[in-house]
Amino acid sequence: MSTLMAGEAPVAVIDIGSNSVRLVVYEAITRAPVPLFNEKALCGLGREVVSTGRLAEDAVERAFSALKRFRGLCDAMGVGQLFALATAAARDAENGPAFIAECESICRTSIEILSGRREAELAAFGVISGFHKPEGVVGDLGGGSLELVDVRGTEAGAGITMPVGILALQDRASRSLNKADKIVRDTVRETQVVSEMEGRTFYAVGGTWRALARLHMFQRGYPLHVMHGYRIPAREVADFTRIVHRADSEALAHIEAVSNARRPLLAYGALVLENVVKAGKPADVVISALGVREGLLYSLLNDAQRAEDPLIFAAQEFNILRSRSPRHCEELATWSGAFFRSAPALEEEVQDARLREAACLLSDNAWRAHPDYRAEQSLNVIAHAALVGIDHPGRAFLALSVYYRHMGLGEDEYAPRLLELVSSGLRDRARILGAAMRVAYILSAAMPGILPRVPLRVEEGVLRLSVPADLASLVNDRVHSRVRQLARLIGCTPSVEVG
Repeated sequence: MSTLMAGEAPVAVIDIGSNSVRLVVYEAITRAPVPLFNEKALCGLGREVVSTGRLAEDAVERAFSALKRFRGLCDAMGVGQLFALATAAARDAENGPAFIAECESICRTSIEILSGRREAELAAFGVISGFHKPEGVVGDLGGGSLELVDVRGTEAGAGITMPVGILALQDRASRSLNKADKIVRDTVRETQVVSEMEGRTFYAVGGTWRALARLHMFQRGYPLHVMHGYRIPAREVADFTRIVHRADSEALAHIEAVSNARRPLLAYGALVLENVVKAGKPADVVISALGVREGLLYSLLNDAQRAEDPLIFAAQEFNILRSRSPRHCEELATWSGAFFRSAPALEEEVQDARLREAACLLSDNAWRAHPDYRAEQSLNVIAHAALVGIDHPGRAFLALSVYYRHMGLGEDEYAPRLLELVSSGLRDRARILGAAMRVAYILSAAMPGILPRVPLRVEEGVLRLSVPADLASLVNDRVHSRVRQLARLIGCTPSVEVG
């Protein structure tokens, strides 16, 4: 059950970074925490730490003002637990201890000052919590430092920290991009974590890299405006980042997609990304919207909770909150699983099975909409939902499967852009799953107790729907039509057997 429905208090994290100070309030500490509220203030605490050794006074005042608001918001939202973190600027500055003491007084909680290694660990945990079995290197770029750490599935290596955060880099280079380029190049080359990146994925964490990715997304005309899981082939990174740090940012196309406060720092973030990719030679760069804050929540889970699939967990919560009958959607996942296993060629990998299960759990989310708009609404809700543990093609598969369940199989009126994200094979599987759902819903009316009694199987080239005699009244021409439609898709002979 949703924790809000269960009456549990939300949990909040305040992150006092070198560039921004942010509050995120989550529904609860779970395997897939849902943000209820998210706000940042770009304070620039690390702007002068390298050159002066101190946090700038105006930045400190902005931070205090933001924290007072954040504490008030936590009180208004009834936050039960508040965690507070501080990173490079606060730990390196001469006046950092006095600053943190005042922050603790404002926030009414203790603040954990993260070491570079601890910051890298939490960033890695954030990526582990947000991706299904990640494999590669995590890079968390902040205002004061860059943390790099190897991740393999649920395991994080020993991270390293380097003083090339965007504000620190700007300060050290006296605002010269040429000097900044040399500083980054000399810093990142020949580090062990970078050398272990070749041919793998580089998971980019941090607001400046997300802003760069947003700019890249708009320049490509990408069809899905979801940042988490956005993938950029490594071969595109060098050309794109070079354009960013050599051009006047205001002259870049679609620059309005990036906030005014972030634009002056884009060039430094681009320099760091370009040099990391050039030195490490990853296959691709994938953007993670989850980082230190989510990593902290993940670190608080027990082993059983960490072992849960974040996609299935999130889909189960969606099912509870938005379906007519949550038990029916669970039965649909089991029923469709038996059907797909009876024809192994339809579902060959574990990844296929988890996507199918998630699609079934999400399949009834638009039932309150007018019937004419259920397909369109379900497509938009699922494509843009706060789901983790899934890439963009997988997200499109979920949305298309439920879209076909509502719209029918011959209509792509609302889905042409989303189809750009899936292969022909993935689209075919979405159509097959959508067709199977259409059979299930016409038989059960989305109510529990029916599907376990009407198995659908492929046996020796025959698609066989078996209906017991006491449910014979449920079978009509529409049931026969939908079984025939599914049989045509998979190359079988249809058979509806009653009694």
